[in-house]
Amino acid sequence: MVTSRTAFLLAALALASAPTFAAEAAEPMRFTSQQVELPTSDRFFPEGPGAEAANNNCLACHSAGMVLTQPKLSKAQWSETVNKMVHVYKAPMDEADVNAIVDYLAAMKPQP
Repeated sequence: MVTSRTAFLLAALALASAPTFAAEAAEPMRFTSQQVELPTSDRFFPEGPGAEAANNNCLACHSAGMVLTQPKLSKAQWSETVNKMVHVYKAPMDEADVNAIVDYLAAMKPQP
């Protein structure tokens, strides 16, 4: 008896939700093309050990100005930030450059 009651409840639930699916199917999903203009910059990281690695990797996603105006962070904090960019955000960064970038960023002085 429990089995037939469970089957009845499942059938009733399926029928009750059928109009919802039909209403959603009546309105097709529409996609439109969008254009986004990203800011451009011809600014590079200032010369120094690791600047080339930072220019080659970080500028794919960030402007130099955005990075250079960050507050002073420790090497451990920059290491955590760079590793988050690589592993969480999947930044297209050459793993061989990570240490040079972290050292460079930890040594830089924030600019106003």
